[in-house]
Amino acid sequence: MNKSVLAVIIACVTAVPAFAQEFPLEISHKFGTTIIPERPARVATVDGNGADNILALGLQPVTIEDWYGGQPFGLWPWAAPLLTTKPVLLQRGVLDFEAIAAADPDVILSLYNAMTPEEYGQLSEIAPVVAVPEGRGDWSLTWNERALITGRATGNEAQSIEMVAAIEDKIATIAAENPQWAGKTALIGWVDREGQLGVYSSHDARQQLLEALGFVTPQAINGLDPNGSAGVRVSEERVDLLDVDLLIWIRGDGNLDPIRGLEVLDYIKPHQEGREIIFTVDVTGAFSYGSLLSMPYAVDRMEMAITAAMDGDPTTHADDRPDNW
Repeated sequence: MNKSVLAVIIACVTAVPAFAQEFPLEISHKFGTTIIPERPARVATVDGNGADNILALGLQPVTIEDWYGGQPFGLWPWAAPLLTTKPVLLQRGVLDFEAIAAADPDVILSLYNAMTPEEYGQLSEIAPVVAVPEGRGDWSLTWNERALITGRATGNEAQSIEMVAAIEDKIATIAAENPQWAGKTALIGWVDREGQLGVYSSHDARQQLLEALGFVTPQAINGLDPNGSAGVRVSEERVDLLDVDLLIWIRGDGNLDPIRGLEVLDYIKPHQEGREIIFTVDVTGAFSYGSLLSMPYAVDRMEMAITAAMDGDPTTHADDRPDNW
């Protein structure tokens, strides 16, 4: 990550004054209502990206899920400098109740993670648990919603509001400066470990960022995701669904061979016409984390790449593509 960007992020984390909230605090969610008796000092997360927002608000997470990327303590460059303790590291997708209990949390946050009612009950025996609001999918909260709920649950509501507003203002400014993007269709594409092609629907935080910049998600894609799972698999027979004004490919491990090896790649119009963006490790990670710490980095890279992809010249780009793309 660019050192100047990191310096700005750290400055934002430390510059916002604290605000005293009243406790006990009640937070309603899909499993009922959680009462947090006093401002928590020890905050646990069972989300892959939850530690980012906890660190952004000046706290040290007592648990962190090692989501992906092979980063020390599961933290990427925009968050790692803020960690000063040694939290319990949880395996991806594994609710290790004994390990979580050993971390002695005052509150447990589950805002971007699949959880059953039974698992919620087990976690609640350890500490108050905050889950996604009623009627929302496990993976559907926007980056700003997750940040604000984290702020409220930890007694840092005013700080989270101010930090979210700063990022939202930045996004709004970029959208206002690029009115030509408004109403254009855009998708984020990927290829999974089995070689299956897919895109994200409006339920995904990455796609929501594109929408905030003025782009729209094709209704045909959202229609394939009625349950809000965020990811939509696309068969080779329906590759026409990817014929949008802007297509962004992401690949978190940096290996673009699965994308370049798609038999239908040359039939996808954005690829044919140079209206595509290729992001690999860092930007894909920043997209996925969708946090108070990663969003400034993701937004800056997104602006540069979209400007180059949408300038009408298929030979210009500002992304992570290799020379032989």
